[in-house]
Amino acid sequence: MPADEIRGAVHGTAPVPLSVLDLVTVGAGSTASDALRTSVELARSAEARGFHRYWVAEHHSMPGVASSSPAVILANLAAHTDRIRLGSGGVMLPNHAPLVIAEQFGTLEAMAPGRIDLGLGRAPGTDGATAAALRRSDTLNEGADDFPQQLAELTRFLDDDFPDGHPYARIHAIPGPVQGSTPGGVQSAHRPVIWLLGSSGFSAQLAGMLGLPFAFAHHFSAQNTIPALDLYRETFRPSEVLSEPYALIGVSALATDDEAEAARQVRATALNMLRLRLGRPGLFPDPEDAARHEFSPMEEEFAASFTRNIVHGTADEVRAGLDDLQKRTGADELMLTSHAHRGELRLRSYELIADAYGLPAA
Repeated sequence: MPADEIRGAVHGTAPVPLSVLDLVTVGAGSTASDALRTSVELARSAEARGFHRYWVAEHHSMPGVASSSPAVILANLAAHTDRIRLGSGGVMLPNHAPLVIAEQFGTLEAMAPGRIDLGLGRAPGTDGATAAALRRSDTLNEGADDFPQQLAELTRFLDDDFPDGHPYARIHAIPGPVQGSTPGGVQSAHRPVIWLLGSSGFSAQLAGMLGLPFAFAHHFSAQNTIPALDLYRETFRPSEVLSEPYALIGVSALATDDEAEAARQVRATALNMLRLRLGRPGLFPDPEDAARHEFSPMEEEFAASFTRNIVHGTADEVRAGLDDLQKRTGADELMLTSHAHRGELRLRSYELIADAYGLPAA
């Protein structure tokens, strides 16, 4: 099956196209510069191995996550890759003015024509106080409630089609379509592909009603995956973008050379999430730190519950787990996110998964 801007090509024995979600993890003993260099190396490797797209996620005020500025990171990745689709997974639209996002991603589209995805979420991607600082407002729920209106505004900026008489009719997102209609102008017909992201039913239903592709955060909302995908498919209306539903799911997956090492690394991932949930985010811990931590009974219960949703183990075990998950959910694409305190472990995980599915050699 050939790839297009939304649907990817299936390689090897993978059940569906495979992609990458990167949080630019900063581990204990490393720097943000180290993490960003790893992202470049990982994007280049993912491109060589046949992964369809590479997304980065917007998070704020988290020492262990260096992806607060997706557009900046994507510009760097565009300069180091040639074919792989690049995008946000996602930009948290209520944190930004729609015109700013249209300008940023129009610029990215000009840098890497035909390769840019604009994944949008309505959550803050951080705690309430940080969201208030980002938005310069304490009315956080209002921003989430206005998401459909913000989305419509952003889409009109990207298409440059505000109706006559609209307050923004004379405002243009540049780079953008207006350059093609300006005397002497030649502008690419491409614009970023909009995706809606979600961890519940709201964005699933909105994506379905608008006929947009949908990405679900299975990696931290596994209990809602199948209901949200069912809702998306039930409410889907064909559009100029899609004639039928297309949904990917984000999956936390870590492959290592032996099962015991995977268990050690996943334990550290659970500790990292526990600290985040307790309001004490830090650098991504190493397994020794996790082994020293004395988990309370409630913490142990949380760690066990969180770990169950991470597909981990040897390459063969991860492949079997991903195959089962895709079969259960009917996902059209699997977007894998691998968490570990060292960049080389994350790189190795994707290499092992690619090998297990017989993806093209680097």
